[in-house]
This record gives sequence, C-alpha cells and structure tokens, in this order.
Amino acid sequence: MATPASILDQNLPTLALVGRVNVGKSALFNKIIEQNLAIVSTIPGTTRTRNVATATWRGKNFRLIDTGGLTFSDDVPLEEDIIKQTELALKEADVIAFVVDLQSGLLPQERKLASLLRKKLQNKPIILVANKADSIAMYSEIHNQEWLQLGFGTPIPVSAINGSNVGDLLDIVFKYLNKSKRRPKIIKAEEKPVIKVAIMGKPNVGKSSLFNKLIGEERVIVNEMPHTTREPHDTLVEIDGQQIIFVDTAGIRRKTKVSGELEKLGISKSIAMVNKSDIVLLVLDATESISDQDQQLAGLLREHTRSVIIVVNKWDRADDNSDEFRNNVKKDVYASFPHLDFAPVVFVSAKTEYRVHQIYPLIKQAWEGRNIVVDETVLKDFLKRVVKKKLPVRGKGVRHPRVVAIHQLGYNPPMFELIIKSNTSLHMSYVNYISHRLRAEFGFFAAPIVMKLSKLKHHTYTPQQ
Repeated sequence: MATPASILDQNLPTLALVGRVNVGKSALFNKIIEQNLAIVSTIPGTTRTRNVATATWRGKNFRLIDTGGLTFSDDVPLEEDIIKQTELALKEADVIAFVVDLQSGLLPQERKLASLLRKKLQNKPIILVANKADSIAMYSEIHNQEWLQLGFGTPIPVSAINGSNVGDLLDIVFKYLNKSKRRPKIIKAEEKPVIKVAIMGKPNVGKSSLFNKLIGEERVIVNEMPHTTREPHDTLVEIDGQQIIFVDTAGIRRKTKVSGELEKLGISKSIAMVNKSDIVLLVLDATESISDQDQQLAGLLREHTRSVIIVVNKWDRADDNSDEFRNNVKKDVYASFPHLDFAPVVFVSAKTEYRVHQIYPLIKQAWEGRNIVVDETVLKDFLKRVVKKKLPVRGKGVRHPRVVAIHQLGYNPPMFELIIKSNTSLHMSYVNYISHRLRAEFGFFAAPIVMKLSKLKHHTYTPQQ
C-alpha cells in the first residue's frame, strides 16, 4: 500500500554541497544551518546518507543538502550508495557548491568530480568553494592556477571553522537562487503543532527501511552492514493535514560493544533526538528473541516519558502469521517490557510494506492520548470513586495515608499530582493503581502517566503501568 504521507520541502530552492572526502562539507553545512546536526570527523566516508535541512539567510529560507565525500574508490564502504545519494542531491539542487580543501590543494578526485559535474549539470550554476581558509594568509591560495583547471573560475574562500566569508558565499548563492523557479522565502510558522516521531532500535532491526517506507522515498541508505546509519536523519511530511517529522536514528547497542568515536557520536545524537521527540517507534526484529539491549532501550523510553508504539518488523519472515501466534508474541513483548504495557504493538514488514500503513493512525491516536486534559471537577469525582473502591495503602511509617486531592499538572506527557495527608506515606502500588484507573477511564493511549506525590519529599515518579 502506498504511503499517505507527502514530503514537505515548502517549495524551497536547494543548495547542495558536493566534494571529495575530508574537505569540510559537513562542517560547512553545520555552520550555515547554525546547528551541530551533521557528524564532523576526519574519517573518510563519515557522511553516508545526505543530510537535509532548512537554512535561513537574510530572513529567508532555503534548503541545504550535505552529501557524502566521494573517493571514486572501492576502499570506502558503501561508496556506490554514497554516489547514488550525491546524484539525488544534484538532481534536487538549484545551485551546487563544489567544495575543495584550500590547504590540501587540487587532487585527482576533484578533477574527476569536476568532469562529472560539467557533463551532468550543464544548466545549473556551480560555485567553487575553497574551504579551510582559516587565516588571511591562506586567502592568497585561491589564485593558484590549478583551481582554474577545474573550469569553475576562481574559488570563493571560506572557513567552516571560524565562519569567515560564509556570509559572502551565501550572498552569491542567493543571487542564483533568486533567479530560479523556486525562490528563497519566509516560512510561516505552522499553527498546528508538528508531531516529532523518532524511530529507535538496536542495529539491523530495519529502522532505515521503515523510515523510507513511512516517508515514501528512499532517502536513507539501507544495508545489512551494522551501523550503516551513523547520524539521525529527519524528514517533514504531511498526512491528512497533520505535519509529522520522522527521525531515523543510528542503531543503539551496549557501550561495551560500541566501536570508535563515530558510533559514539551517532548514538549520542540519536538519544538526543529521541529525547526531543513526542512519540517513539521502538522497532524489534521478529526473527530474533528480545535481547537485553532491547530491554535497555525500552527502559530509556520509560525514563524520558516518551509515548511509545512497539513495531515488530520483518513479520514477513515470521514462522506463523496466525492470530494465536501474533497474540503469543505480544504477550512475550509485554512480559519483557512490563513498564511499557501501555504501548500498542503492531506487526509489519518494511521490506514488503505489510501493514506499515497501520502505523499512521496509531501515531495520531498516540498524539491525542498524550495531550488529554481532564477537567478538575471530573478528577475530583474520579478520586472519590477510586478511593472508595480501594483504600490507600500505607508505605513507610505507621500512620494510615489519606489521599486529599488529585490535580493534572500538565500534558505532553500527562502529569498528575497526588496530594496526601501530611506525615504519612503512600505505597507505590497504590500510585500504580491510581495510574491504571486514570488510563482505564480517560485513555492516554500509548502515553506514560507521570505521577508526582506532594507532602512527601517532592519527587517525580513514573509508575510501572
């Protein structure tokens, strides 16, 4: 079934950064968007999937694409995929910034890339950008005759490190963009909130495949090689008038198994994106039993009060597709994640698109559940009934507790305050009972309920649902 999602680029003109490895494209990308979005390192092939972001210059917005560094060599993993990603960026671009390293000088890969650009992009403006002009002394290097051999004129010197001349570069870019069919413009703020949905899981559970299917485009590289996705990638889509940002994250595994600085950085960025999200799709592999790592990731979601939808992927390879087997798997999932028993479970195959479409209504329902507000008078009546049905259970101490009141402190996530009689304590099993009754009566679909206890030591408690 085709995705109902349509990618929103707000009809903005696009600038693509291309070049060989280690010329500083990702650093320049981060400097232009004024965010530390792309991972920057000296390791060849750090950027694989193209990074896409909305940038602003002189009050107007445009689209910026960072591409993987090209080596034209088989020594770099996924080089063929990186080239495909670059070709997609060139196709989408209105202006191309061909980035070179002023300090290293001209290399054979740049001659090859220049030839490729001249053949494929005869009708698109190409600006030669000499990065790493980190000092005034380096500026004179732009007049070296070797740069003219590329056929794009004298390069524009910039420094992605200190930002020098980046504004002048963007002024030149805008001269071209203002002549294109799509022109830079001011994007009006969306009146309705945008739902942020992160796709999370351990390596090789199919997160990137699911991401591509949900947005309706092969935007990120999919490969069986572990940790193919090194950094989070997000895409804004619209479904039935609702805007959603889907975020594909790097596979997260145990610290003891993490290899190298790149994976550490990718995992750190992915966890940060999960913490900024409203809803998390926790992806499991149907062909594997639930692991300790799956359980650790689920625990992370509980700690950060994310709404959760559990996605059992690769269901096309399951041993049985009967309702009985599906229900047994669901029982195993909840047994492994008892603190996530509020999360719905959906069985899909990103490869065959089996039931992927079921995720969209679940996201909408989860967003609504996360934003429920209960009237104070209704809560007052609710408390009377639940206390009458089951008296409060004592925690530490000898005095019997009395629940005085309940108030909703906030939503997204739903947060409540239980006020109890002073000098008494309430057993956490009773807090769980109140939480269960709230969910049974008012919904809060896919959302954790946070309970705060007052007239005890002030602390926030997220009960096991």
